[in-house]
Amino acid sequence: MIDGWTWDETLFAGTAAYYERGRLPYAPGLADALAGVLRLDGRGRLLDVGCGPGTLALLLAHRFEEVAGVDPDAGMIAAARRAAKAAEVAGRSTWLRIRAEQLPAGLGTFTVATFGQSFHWMDRDLVAATVRGMLRPGGALVHVSDLKPDLKPGDGPNPKEDPRPAEGLPHPPVPDAAIGELVRRYLGPVRRAGRGLLAAGTPGNESAVLARAGFAGPERVVVPGGLVLERTVDDVVAGVFSMSFSAPHLFGPGRAAFEADLRRLLARASAAGRFSVRQPATEVFVWRPVGVP
Repeated sequence: MIDGWTWDETLFAGTAAYYERGRLPYAPGLADALAGVLRLDGRGRLLDVGCGPGTLALLLAHRFEEVAGVDPDAGMIAAARRAAKAAEVAGRSTWLRIRAEQLPAGLGTFTVATFGQSFHWMDRDLVAATVRGMLRPGGALVHVSDLKPDLKPGDGPNPKEDPRPAEGLPHPPVPDAAIGELVRRYLGPVRRAGRGLLAAGTPGNESAVLARAGFAGPERVVVPGGLVLERTVDDVVAGVFSMSFSAPHLFGPGRAAFEADLRRLLARASAAGRFSVRQPATEVFVWRPVGVP
């Protein structure tokens, strides 16, 4: 687990309602790219670990006979079930509110196990070893995430913020750095995570963890993004409240004041109330169990 931090069930409490509107979609072509590298043919079973509201699992559902998603947040599982019903795959999908550390949970074996930007919240050694034992011969563990810009120090006020995303586009960029400063003004300088703090951020070195668990790889696939997306003020506000470090409950009685300040900040940044962003590329790492044909 993360040094100095203990998981608790409030980590993503209240964020599920903001995911669909607030989070940027994965790059177009992700499902086709995964179908190619994994040789998906509409058969087999998919396990999505830390499934959230079902975003990744439902994107891939038509590539499998069955899908299962697990997540510890009740709001996320409820949202995933609603989305599965709307997508007409409820009859061949299973959604369980459990932590990844509680797997295998009687779910059986799977062709593919996916982690959509969720692995860092888990007891990674335990979960990786457990998932390896749940994969069928020829199966794979797949980590999916946005591909962050490769910026040099000094390129922008926020190391994850590209200062050039709106060049030549119709609207200003989302003022991410200013939003981050506003969040810190309300919640303090150290990143919040549930009831705890992440003084050193989330862990890296995923490759070493998966190698210890008996995986070989990875095979890396980048699915191009680049589509120009328009974001409204409501979209940006939803994006802020969809994040674990700025989940609605963290603001307590100051939530309304924070949102009012956030909306004023956004109004100053764009008189039209519209922002332009480029959809990020999606990065995929495919890991396969060692010694399993």
